[in-house]
Amino acid sequence: MRSAARHKRMKLKSEINVVPYIDVMLVLLIIFMVTTPMLNSNVDVNLPQANAKSLQDKKNPVVISVGADGSLYLTLEGAKKEPVDAATMQAKVAAFVQANPDISVLVAGDREGKYDGVYQVLAELQQAGVSKVGLMSQPPGAGADNARK
Repeated sequence: MRSAARHKRMKLKSEINVVPYIDVMLVLLIIFMVTTPMLNSNVDVNLPQANAKSLQDKKNPVVISVGADGSLYLTLEGAKKEPVDAATMQAKVAAFVQANPDISVLVAGDREGKYDGVYQVLAELQQAGVSKVGLMSQPPGAGADNARK
């Protein structure tokens, strides 16, 4: 009988003490709360300027030009610019891109034009199903005479 009573007193506990783990987690939480605002400090970065080379494409790209007054001009496969309205431009570009899915579509905006005109063209091209659109620019040092040609 003595051994049975003694056996009951020596029974092991099968509990896990989680208090030390909670303490460690609270300390880590405080450390992260203190260091996170320091990571988001504003740093002025002066990015380098470079003259990028133009992309050489095997096919002539589709070019949509937006004039200073918001007028649209469409150039397909190196042909001359033709004035178009938004619905015609959207229909022609959609048909052309559907026939040639690998063709580049570029948007050229006039320097004195409003950004709203370029933004509207980008939205219409997205509705037409064009997934990739590039923006055209003049290289540094190109005169205004070259831009109008």
